[in-house]
Amino acid sequence: MGAHRSPRYSLATPLLARAAALAFAVLLFAGTSSRAQAAEVLARMGGADVTVEEVRAYVETLGTAEREALARDPALLSQFVRLYLTRQAVLREALAKKFEQQPAVKAQLDRLRDEALTDLYLDSVSRPPEGYPSDAEIEPAYEANKPAFEVPRQFRIAQIYVALPKGADRAAEEKARKRAEDVSKKLKQKGADFAAVARAESDDKQTAPQGGEIGWLTEAQLLPGIRPTVTSLAKDAVSDPVRLDDGWHIMKLLETRAASMRSLSEVREGIVTQLRASRARELKQAYMAKVLEQGAPAINELALAKVLAKGK
Repeated sequence: MGAHRSPRYSLATPLLARAAALAFAVLLFAGTSSRAQAAEVLARMGGADVTVEEVRAYVETLGTAEREALARDPALLSQFVRLYLTRQAVLREALAKKFEQQPAVKAQLDRLRDEALTDLYLDSVSRPPEGYPSDAEIEPAYEANKPAFEVPRQFRIAQIYVALPKGADRAAEEKARKRAEDVSKKLKQKGADFAAVARAESDDKQTAPQGGEIGWLTEAQLLPGIRPTVTSLAKDAVSDPVRLDDGWHIMKLLETRAASMRSLSEVREGIVTQLRASRARELKQAYMAKVLEQGAPAINELALAKVLAKGK
């Protein structure tokens, strides 16, 4: 148990899996144009090969944010490739059974194709120019959204946790309290090593091997019951035992980072992405309005009422 609600991540990912995922990232985003590289088999599933170029072409159909997420996270990219392979296997099975030739399926595919073609065309005619946004447009956007770029105060903390299950009887409660007090006394002795005591005494199996260290947390990430204690500690100070619903927590403040503001250079890429997406939506709406104005559709309102009427 810990003194925060932030997600925990396993450090036990096999090295070979990480290497394989990284290889996927290199192959997909290297951008090489050689014929040998384009024909290189990326993976094999169900007796069918999938090449680097085939998956790269599919990745390029994704949105900018999705491609950037894949490029940043090799593990995510590996999962994506597995999903792609699975879907390709399902597609091969559907084609082998001539599923697409069923009348109802064919009608639905035709509608999907028309919708996809329409969306792709609209994307092509509403794409902002390459030079957009300019520096003169990025800087005001940064200034107008500064609150979103604030980095709150952060605390690097360690803890020793003495567990006490909910519903424990009075004897168990007393035992846990006594143990927490004994640990606290050890920490107050001259030359006491918090990390060593945490490794020996803490019931938090995840943080105990790390000397009790939890890592960096913002004030909002600290549990309300522990927040006043942590925020009032001086650097390297150790708290008295704090009772929470899950047991006792003894906290040590290792380091503090003051609140800060992310610089324009740090958030520039995200601002550009947002501004381009916003401009694309504006251009698409303007294009649709123009088409509507030029076409001037005439709708039979009496017939319209019959669209959802059954058997009439």
